[in-house]
Amino acid sequence: MQENPTHRHNPQEPEPPAPPHEFWDGFYSERTQVWSGNPNALLVRETAGLNPGTALELGCGEGADAVWLAKQGWDVTGMDISGVALERAAAHARDAGVENLVTLLETDLAKWSATDPGTEPGYDLVCAQYLHSPTELPRNAILLRAVSSVAPRGRLLVVGHQDFPPWGRHPAPDPALPTAEELAEELGLVSGGWIIETAEAIPRTALGPEGQEAVVHDNVLLARRGA
Repeated sequence: MQENPTHRHNPQEPEPPAPPHEFWDGFYSERTQVWSGNPNALLVRETAGLNPGTALELGCGEGADAVWLAKQGWDVTGMDISGVALERAAAHARDAGVENLVTLLETDLAKWSATDPGTEPGYDLVCAQYLHSPTELPRNAILLRAVSSVAPRGRLLVVGHQDFPPWGRHPAPDPALPTAEELAEELGLVSGGWIIETAEAIPRTALGPEGQEAVVHDNVLLARRGA
């Protein structure tokens, strides 16, 4: 039987979730600038003393971290699923005068492979800051591919939430998000020729849109691949 073109779904039925690229383009389109434009403080803390080389950032958003790395001398490839965010990242790089050091790729990380076009065979730094999503995201699978993208003697940096403020878009994680030590185990970094340089939870006070406050924790994992 052919579907009646005038049929409408029951308005009480929940809408199907938007595809990830539509969700994130919509998220960024809600405001002309979502994030502060400043680099993540834990990225700065963990990488400020490193000799610059090639860097890959997964989920680069509006580009603040990629631009900061480029200003330190890194040759950065930034990936994100949102074309809206990447347009802002490109403008940020131009304004900072580092557009020659920042390559931006519109990429669905759930389908990304370390051998995709535009991806180098090995990076001196692979990083992901707050790679979380209210939509479906195979985070550990992506981070395992990130591990394979690190060059010998290169580093993997993962900064992520351990918990979320009660007003956020993210539901309470179930099961709980891994600690930095647990993530290192899950990614095979504890006994796989890697040196764990940082694995800790950092408390901070999060401010909500109506002035709410909540203490949340950020997990920081920095690991260096052996020769």
